[in-house]
Amino acid sequence: MEILVTYDVATDTAAGRKRLRKVAQICQDYGQRVQKSVFECTVSQVNFEIMLNRLLDLINTEEDSLRIYRLREPKNRYVREYGIYQTINYQDPLIL
Repeated sequence: MEILVTYDVATDTAAGRKRLRKVAQICQDYGQRVQKSVFECTVSQVNFEIMLNRLLDLINTEEDSLRIYRLREPKNRYVREYGIYQTINYQDPLIL
């Protein structure tokens, strides 16, 4: 499944800045950054549950925000990109 993960982590404290870095790292484990706090991820149901549990164990629900959207598939038919952040389709062959 293709999902969009967005987050806003309070960074007023050192602990918040540490959480922010860890949230970004978890998201990078499952997808690619398309904006500073936005990731597009292609995951199986199992990996989705693992990622979600890792994120929920980390964020502070009283200070932070986490939103996950399931993208309409096929994504390339419904998502339009403009500007400098162009995503890479890892399903296509890579030519070196």
